Amino acid sequence: MDSKTVNKLYNKLSKNLKDPKSELDFKNHFELLIAVILSAQSTDKTVNTVTTILFDNTPTPEKLLLLGEKKLLQIIRPVGLSPTKAKNIIATCKILLEKHQGQVPQNREALEALPGVGRKTANVVLNEAFGEPTIAVDTHVFRVANRTGLAIGKNVLDTEKELLRVTPKKWAGNAHHYLILHGRYVCKAKRFDCKQCVIINECEFSNKNI
Repeated sequence: MDSKTVNKLYNKLSKNLKDPKSELDFKNHFELLIAVILSAQSTDKTVNTVTTILFDNTPTPEKLLLLGEKKLLQIIRPVGLSPTKAKNIIATCKILLEKHQGQVPQNREALEALPGVGRKTANVVLNEAFGEPTIAVDTHVFRVANRTGLAIGKNVLDTEKELLRVTPKKWAGNAHHYLILHGRYVCKAKRFDCKQCVIINECEFSNKNI
């Protein structure tokens, strides 16, 4: 996809998604971090249901540690891989308190050193909390980037690198939001809706259902 088409694609997505933001509910950087950890292999809707209860009494790592792993597990059980996530979250809280004064670090290396935090989670936190132009590639972003021809990659990391290369600085801050929301509601895995697609003219997908 040439640079002129890339710019048109993002411009159309920006007009269609005027207030792009995460669909996870959170009030501070810590809550964001925990919500993103919980969101792996789970829907944002399920995570929000769980965190509504969880964050009501534990909005900080100190309070979440006091809650304890057993009670935490009971609360987050509806999300996927809850036993592992409970252990990781407790361990992460300890590290935040011991090494970062209870604050979420604005540093990729420090974030990825936290239990349960991989590159995608770190990208989300860096973008949402600190406004850095990172692009978190989940299944939706990977699909849209490859299907449209915007950024072809054999795996998540290749796609991320290509997206960072081709995305103009003007759109970099919200690129992740544009692509994930478009993939979640329009350019879905199976029942993709090309008739409702605002970037149908820019999309290079050969099997459009029009």
